[in-house]
Amino acid sequence: MSATGRANRPPRFLRWANARLMRGLERGRAPAFMRLLTVRGRVTGEPHATPVVPVIRDGNVWVVSPYGEVAWVRNVRRAAQLELRRGEERILYEARELGAREATPVLRAYLTMPTHWVVRRHFDVTKRSSDDAIAAEADQHPVFALTPVS
Repeated sequence: MSATGRANRPPRFLRWANARLMRGLERGRAPAFMRLLTVRGRVTGEPHATPVVPVIRDGNVWVVSPYGEVAWVRNVRRAAQLELRRGEERILYEARELGAREATPVLRAYLTMPTHWVVRRHFDVTKRSSDDAIAAEADQHPVFALTPVS
């Protein structure tokens, strides 16, 4: 639950939309700012995929979980590697979870992304909130820095 007691779960329409987005991302036909995050499951070892909106700034890449500690977050923590893909483009990354202060500018950038209107109800802060307020909420929205695997 978020600080206001809202469950961190994607809205029903978004779960339906995600299924369509996954097919579009596999074909390279979904919105250009989205990627399909694929990670090995921590229990089964099987690959699991979900659409994400990575934050890309100055050659750096991060992924944010707007819905908190969901399955893909737990899987990334265990696997420490993930793949982002869109159509034929596939990049394997090492993932490192950020602390609250380090995550603050990434969360601020995420809140300016084209999809902020979908996830804003899961945040108690906005892009205009203070760094302290965003850092205080960072534990509810895991952020991973991604480094390409050569």
